[in-house]
Amino acid sequence: MKKPVLLAAALFAGSSAPAFAHLDPAEHGSVMAGLTHPLFGADHVLAMIAVGIWAAQIGGRALWSVPAAFVATMVLGFVLAHAGAPLPLVEPAILASVVALGLVVAIAVRLDAATAAAIVAAFALFHGHAHGGELGSAGTWSFAAGFVIATALLHIAGIGLGMGLARLADRGVVTRIVGGATAIAGAALILG
Repeated sequence: MKKPVLLAAALFAGSSAPAFAHLDPAEHGSVMAGLTHPLFGADHVLAMIAVGIWAAQIGGRALWSVPAAFVATMVLGFVLAHAGAPLPLVEPAILASVVALGLVVAIAVRLDAATAAAIVAAFALFHGHAHGGELGSAGTWSFAAGFVIATALLHIAGIGLGMGLARLADRGVVTRIVGGATAIAGAALILG
């Protein structure tokens, strides 16, 4: 029982590293700037992994439809930002997504795949808008391809973590602890 808890603690400690400057597209290329963009923010990392864990908790069609809904709607948010369409409260909504997604994992909310997909899609719109707002000098579609790949990989990591934790003979306790830790980390980001 101690090893999974220590592993979860190590994962969260590693994901809460200090903020780094985003890669300069002129120096590293637009795809690399987009690829690393979600990885340099604890809010994005925590939310993306929580989406994967929740999809694993629900199982079935949710394993692919929940992360796919997030990615597709994130791209829509990116396009809206790129087109100059305003979206209010982007940063607070992103921080709220960390808390909310952590809580649905902690409580082990079991919804049908379509409803869960709709919930994550609502948050994804804000995540995508933030990516679009921070495009800078990067090439639009190569930057987008980079953050889509990074997001999908974070979702896959979350699914793997969720499925791995489900194999423990703990009736989902460790997974729920991970969800609670995510929600607490989100609250700390809000207060920080």
